[in-house]
Amino acid sequence: MRLRYVENAYEMIEKHPRLLQKPEAYKGKWQSLFNKEQALFVEFGGGKGSFIIDSAKADPSSNYLTFERNAKVVCKSLVKMEDIDHDNFYIVCADVTDVCGIFEDNGVDRIYLNFSDPWPKDRHAKRRLTHDSFLKKYEQILKPGGELHFKTDNDDLFAYSLESLERQGWTLKLVTKDLHKSDYLEGNIMTEYEAKFSGQGKNINKLIAVSPKKTV
Repeated sequence: MRLRYVENAYEMIEKHPRLLQKPEAYKGKWQSLFNKEQALFVEFGGGKGSFIIDSAKADPSSNYLTFERNAKVVCKSLVKMEDIDHDNFYIVCADVTDVCGIFEDNGVDRIYLNFSDPWPKDRHAKRRLTHDSFLKKYEQILKPGGELHFKTDNDDLFAYSLESLERQGWTLKLVTKDLHKSDYLEGNIMTEYEAKFSGQGKNINKLIAVSPKKTV
């Protein structure tokens, strides 16, 4: 399987039953993809897909989506899916800059951001997935009481994210700067990056924040 060719990658995505493109076509009807309508958990920036695949297997009472814009990376998920026997997840090959064009208001129960690009230069701050502009969009698509789960090895990005969340009125439910040495590790599902960085002795930051959206 020669994954370096994007054209070949898109052909694979079009043929695989667990991979989707053009997510805007599903706005307002994501639940129709699944066998059962249940809580919808969404990951933005899913990489090779292991986190969402493992999460969906561990939690059959919820539906899962993960978004990854790189077709070559998405196709590596195909290898992981050969022997998968659960069907409460989809991997979407698409950018998520316009999340409000993909999800209806109050359509998502939980958002995962795992090891997002830190965009360390100040002039790129608006590209960070925990920038104020993104947090406002997350608030719009989350249900009242919906949660944002965020993990990163980048201490500066974590500090920035905490400030952004507090400024936007989110409630911090859990905060740890060293997940693997904390009381919150039980039930943790690791991503590829998390396994790599924690194996090297790097601390893993994690937070859970509750949307400031009021009951509608």
